[in-house]
Amino acid sequence: MSTRPLGFGEAAAAGVPRCWLVTADGCLAATVRALWPADGGSPAMPGITPRPMDWRVFDNGRAVLEQFFLDPPDLLLVSAALPDMSGVSLIQLVKGENVYRQVATLLALNVTDAPGVAGVDWQGVEADDFMVLPAVPDAGRAPLPLPLATELRARVELALARAGRALDASPLTKLPGNTSIIKFIQGLIDRRMDFALAYADLDNFKAFNDKYGFSRGDEVLMLTARLLATTVREVRGQPAFVGHVGGDDYVFVTPVDQAEDACRRVVGAFDAIVPGFYDADDRARGAIVAHDRQGQVRTFPLMAVSIAVVCNRPAAGFALAHYGEASYRASQVKKLAKDRTGSCYVFDRRQS
Repeated sequence: MSTRPLGFGEAAAAGVPRCWLVTADGCLAATVRALWPADGGSPAMPGITPRPMDWRVFDNGRAVLEQFFLDPPDLLLVSAALPDMSGVSLIQLVKGENVYRQVATLLALNVTDAPGVAGVDWQGVEADDFMVLPAVPDAGRAPLPLPLATELRARVELALARAGRALDASPLTKLPGNTSIIKFIQGLIDRRMDFALAYADLDNFKAFNDKYGFSRGDEVLMLTARLLATTVREVRGQPAFVGHVGGDDYVFVTPVDQAEDACRRVVGAFDAIVPGFYDADDRARGAIVAHDRQGQVRTFPLMAVSIAVVCNRPAAGFALAHYGEASYRASQVKKLAKDRTGSCYVFDRRQS
């Protein structure tokens, strides 16, 4: 059975999370229906206003497996005891498929299961969270008491948020990825906050990676991430943020009056540390000999960092309209930075 609201297609396009409840527990099913009504109306519980979600309810595990791999949801809320299999087994089957590991999973334990929780090998159970529910008669169809319903809603929200962050983060540097970057910067623009947005990328990284291999290249990328994170963490004031766009491209955000000092420190630290990644002869030469993208042998200088900075200052009359404008302006400024030799930073002077 489904609690899918009318107009689901439009809701899905707007980013409404798709959640599946797998339970034979009428109380748990009633709670989900009360928190997230099928018609998209107000929750049937006072004081609770959860964000819209599309819920489907299944009463056995096999029905889930028949549909899951064709059209997986964003979250599974699974009772530990199901008529045809255990909830743990269902979660293991789902998470065992590597491409579906990002699906958030919550395990609902009955209070009668609680004594066995201490003996569970939680490292082997791939549930992202669990919740212990009170025992109810088999015929129980009333929702959970308000405090437990509130906790259930919070755990669902947190599990979805965690899964989103994990999916978005760079697997190498663990820094926030594109979705988080756009959300953070657009939020600052919408709130008309002053900030400096810096785009940083590494010059001659491909040549280094081609000669020394991916392992050493990854070390440089992780070093750059740590360097940026450390620099921004030491910045005074807010906002402060570091993200990894991908490859050798990063962004960081600082208060406007802290941006130049942060850029200066990043450039200085990068130039002091990076030569140590080269072999002695390349370091002494100040360059490496490698093939370019056209297959021609070329001499490439040591890696450098180029930083392009765009500022948002609404009160001073320099307001960015949206993230796309910030990204476009930064790309134009970055061309100027890339034309220079060695590590450098360039501000968008059109805003000054």
